[in-house]
Amino acid sequence: MSETTGASYAAAGVDIEAGDRAVELMKEWVKKTQRPEVAGLGGLGGFAGLFDASALKRYERPLLASATDGVGTKVDLARQMGVYDTIGHDLVGMVVDDLVVCGAEPLFMTDYICVGKVHPERVAAIVKGIAEGCVLAGCALVGGETAEHPGLLGADDFDVAGAGTGVVEADRLLGPDRIRKGDAVIAMASSGLHSNGYSLVRHVVFDRVGWALDRQVEEFGRTLGEELLEPTRIYSLDCLALTRTTEVHGFSHVTGGGLANNLARVIPDSLHATVDRSTWTPGAVFDLVGKAGQVEQLELEKTLNMGVGMIAIVPAESVDAALTTLADRGVDSWVAGEITDRGAHTTGAELVGGYAR
Repeated sequence: MSETTGASYAAAGVDIEAGDRAVELMKEWVKKTQRPEVAGLGGLGGFAGLFDASALKRYERPLLASATDGVGTKVDLARQMGVYDTIGHDLVGMVVDDLVVCGAEPLFMTDYICVGKVHPERVAAIVKGIAEGCVLAGCALVGGETAEHPGLLGADDFDVAGAGTGVVEADRLLGPDRIRKGDAVIAMASSGLHSNGYSLVRHVVFDRVGWALDRQVEEFGRTLGEELLEPTRIYSLDCLALTRTTEVHGFSHVTGGGLANNLARVIPDSLHATVDRSTWTPGAVFDLVGKAGQVEQLELEKTLNMGVGMIAIVPAESVDAALTTLADRGVDSWVAGEITDRGAHTTGAELVGGYAR
């Protein structure tokens, strides 16, 4: 009779020791995100992240805001390129910039990283990017989960998701009820594609034209992969600075669905936002995707951000102060449109005219 070896977690593909090593490697990065409200309250590796809620006593009526998101199929580009320390910026941007739309200050985040096989250095690099993004957003990374799913994901496959919590004073809450006729629509430039529309982008560049990620693209001044992996710009602190320096009636985070659809989400039923395309020139990557894939303009606009990652809606008299604040913070911004009566318009927002060339 031959001897048999009993089943084990390791034999099933889960390496607990590798997971422990990943936690050790990521600790230094998570520590960099600490806010005063989390300092000294446990540490990485506990069952729950802690936040000292007594900090909310300074609010008259604090409203907690929460958001959760991922970065979609952009993770596959990171995998193909072997670059893991930027995708976390994308994750943080997707979460905290949803929070700030209502005027909320991001307080803390948690993350979820799912992998086919734990490569400790790779997981630590992902968390490094998340931590750096949290620093840019002014929030703490208080915990997370790394799950190993052998048999469901390939050894190099992974996905990331995150959730964030923020706070806003009740009487400072931003929303459609604050938007007024005559308000100006201020656009803030994106850093590129951000983290939306990558299923379309990947279909165009890989399936339609068959380009490799290491292909040098003259219009980009770098490789295709470097352009596509450009991290999402994080606007939360810039938006909060606007609320402190001038009157703001609303924000809109331009993500999946494009500029017009996301802007319409914050426009009341009686009003309409008109955005003039001639006020900016979309970056080269948008033109390339459109031409290479023969993608119609309206299809591009409902899928990609077209060079605008965040919108601020401010009273006309606040425009100069808003533009100055953003310029001082290094954010390229401009007046892109205005708020008018809804009239015969059937949607809350639309793009008009042609792009500047």
